[in-house]
Amino acid sequence: MPAPTVAEIRAVHDLPLPELIFRAQTVHRQHHAIDEVQLCTLVSVKTGGCGEDCSYCPQSAHYDTPVGVERSMTVEEVRSAARDARAAGASRLCMGAAWREVKEGPAFENVLEMVRAVRAEGLEACTTLGMLTDEQARRLKEAGLNSYNHNLDTSRENYKSIISTRTYDDRLRTLQSVRDAGIDICCGGIIGMGESLDDRCELLRTLASLVPQPESVPINALVPVEGTPLESRPPVDPLELVRMIACARIFLPEARVRLSAGRTNLSRESQLLCFLAGANSIFYGEKLLTTPNPDFSADQAMLAAAGLRPAPVENA
Repeated sequence: MPAPTVAEIRAVHDLPLPELIFRAQTVHRQHHAIDEVQLCTLVSVKTGGCGEDCSYCPQSAHYDTPVGVERSMTVEEVRSAARDARAAGASRLCMGAAWREVKEGPAFENVLEMVRAVRAEGLEACTTLGMLTDEQARRLKEAGLNSYNHNLDTSRENYKSIISTRTYDDRLRTLQSVRDAGIDICCGGIIGMGESLDDRCELLRTLASLVPQPESVPINALVPVEGTPLESRPPVDPLELVRMIACARIFLPEARVRLSAGRTNLSRESQLLCFLAGANSIFYGEKLLTTPNPDFSADQAMLAAAGLRPAPVENA
């Protein structure tokens, strides 16, 4: 099937909302269990001091934000976090490090041990470590890594207004290294950064054009943080998030579409509308690296009220 054009995606995006959700729900039922939600817990194994200048990120060393530089987690701390996540119902532990790129040495060796520890606890393991080489991707695969997160964030055209310290092609090259190593790709973006609707559709076009398409697609709503260039951006309208998720479901039919950052600004009903539009994964736990997230009990109550169940571990 040929990749969609921006115009084709925009035409779907702008449909009356009931029709858009109906189409997304139809695709969802063809490819996924209708009552299943993947629960992923995200931990920051190395926080702060990143050399990138991503305008949305409080971990950037370029900005004066409330997030300081913290020591790296130990393997045993990650093992304990994996046990807690699994006990709470999560099937995947995602580990984030505030690096521009992976450098060889003790820190990377420590991450490899963290991956092995998470897998030994019976969870899927995902990392987001910045740019990496073919050889580093191969070593992560050997350690048992299931998935690698490396978001495109926005459209190629809008990218330069958000980040200057790496290029769009740098990101695409990392995704190719991950794919060549046989690791699943987790790749999505952020809305609410001042982009146009066509920028959002262009991001989806790029994701849908990857061969094969990403296995996971996180859709984030910007969480403005004091000290970052985007600190004054207005909140994302929940219905804009619903439209983005519905389009992701339609044009990336087999992917897990993850309702990610920004959920603390959504009502329970807005989140359930996102599930109705095709989201079937959430980040599960009280913090997303450095920004707030609903706690375990709130999410458990929401899912129970909707009759939704946690997805099992897929790649144990």
